[in-house]
Amino acid sequence: MANSANPRIVVGVDGSPASEQALRWGVDYARLVGGTVQAIAAWEYPAFYGWIGAGVPAPDFNPEELAGKTLAESVTRVVGDDPGVRIAESVRPGNAAQTLLEAAAGAALLVVGSRGLGGFSGALLGSVSRHLTEHAPCPVVVVREGAAGAGTAA
Repeated sequence: MANSANPRIVVGVDGSPASEQALRWGVDYARLVGGTVQAIAAWEYPAFYGWIGAGVPAPDFNPEELAGKTLAESVTRVVGDDPGVRIAESVRPGNAAQTLLEAAAGAALLVVGSRGLGGFSGALLGSVSRHLTEHAPCPVVVVREGAAGAGTAA
């Protein structure tokens, strides 16, 4: 069960503009309710890794490190040095939807962008955000990319 005295707001961040707007929305909401933000970046090896004919990643390719750098840069771009709330950054291996569902257990709210770096441009609601709205153990806010104002949600 979510702690109402200090609600935990889980935000999925992948470096996309929509995820950064979701982070901004989550931070603003956390300020209003006295909550904390858990910003999460999920990573996994591309599905084509190892296929015959597919390129092999460079020896120094580290997807966890890359996801951590992307997360840290997004947090800095969105809130700067003083977010006004506690933000815990977490990089986890696995599918984004499943990772966020697991992180949302016991959270007060899950916030994601309407479309991240995956998927195709014709989708109104990305596959991850759609899966989360259907299966999350807590309320979900889906922030539309390009929505007017930081607090505009779809």
